[in-house]
Amino acid sequence: MARLALPLSFVSLILTGAIFGFFYAWIVSTMWGLDAADPRIAMAAMQAMNASVRNAWFAPAFFATPFVLFLTALAALGRDRAAALALAVAGVLYLAGGLILTATVNVPMNEALGAMTVPDDIGQAAEIWQAYSPRWQVFNQIRTAVSGLSLLLTGWALWQLGRSAGRD
Repeated sequence: MARLALPLSFVSLILTGAIFGFFYAWIVSTMWGLDAADPRIAMAAMQAMNASVRNAWFAPAFFATPFVLFLTALAALGRDRAAALALAVAGVLYLAGGLILTATVNVPMNEALGAMTVPDDIGQAAEIWQAYSPRWQVFNQIRTAVSGLSLLLTGWALWQLGRSAGRD
């Protein structure tokens, strides 16, 4: 199993990088753009994006990341305990602060917004968007920070595993 630690750590790095990048993009472009748009357009666009994100390309990064991190941590145990611990911590962080947070906060918010009919009245749409966007963004910032920390820990573990492989 220790032979799989290095290859699995590359897979872990790709998955954590992908999910961190996904959440980060929402912070630095998507939500700022939607907040600057007509709230009726922002609502309709967010509804469309939330409906489209449930796909086979997104699922591995979102759902598999913590489990691949845990598997990588197990594989790394026989090679480098510090790297294994970093990978396990990265998995727990992402599981709690990425996957579970998203499933319990962001997804229900998205579903509630998705169930609404976009009002014709711009004032009514602005009220709905103002109740949704700032709160959604706070939780997105949390999951982005947690995913970034998971990425950092995974990168460090990969570096550590590479060093320990060089000593063999």
